[in-house]
Amino acid sequence: TGKGSKMQIGMVGLGKMGANMVRRLLRGGHSCVVFDRSSDNVHLLEKEGATGAGSLADLVNKLGASNLGTPRAIWIMVPAGDATDETVSALGELAAAGDTIIDGGNSYYKDDVRRAKFLSAKGIHYVDVGTSGGLWGLERGYCLMMGGHAEVVQRLEPIFRTLAPGRGDIAR
Repeated sequence: TGKGSKMQIGMVGLGKMGANMVRRLLRGGHSCVVFDRSSDNVHLLEKEGATGAGSLADLVNKLGASNLGTPRAIWIMVPAGDATDETVSALGELAAAGDTIIDGGNSYYKDDVRRAKFLSAKGIHYVDVGTSGGLWGLERGYCLMMGGHAEVVQRLEPIFRTLAPGRGDIAR
């Protein structure tokens, strides 16, 4: 994919930030497959154009159903700590070599290094993307601090470009 390309992405965790990130991506023309422990959150975003999933396995399968989804990219917006570890572990068993798991939460960097090693052994890419923007990110955009292999980050650039704020009114 090149700059400006539309992509398919999975989003796990549809709290206030995760849901608004999906909305911003949908507005940008991307295709989103979404999952949350709360089916109400999933159904709400289905009404707005996302494809809902009933489980992590369903999310991975639905991402695989489209040419846009290969290799798959799955963004996690769940609380740091055990919830992230459990989600990464589960996705690590479901994803295929070449897929990418993105952690958009506030994880401790040593946890990210450990997760990246675990996934790398399976051929799965891991990108740590510290995400800031809160409730205002939907309209203003999200500040993204990315860590991962350059070629993987570059492949995902259309997603990052859509989520990030524009240049704004501040001179370079």
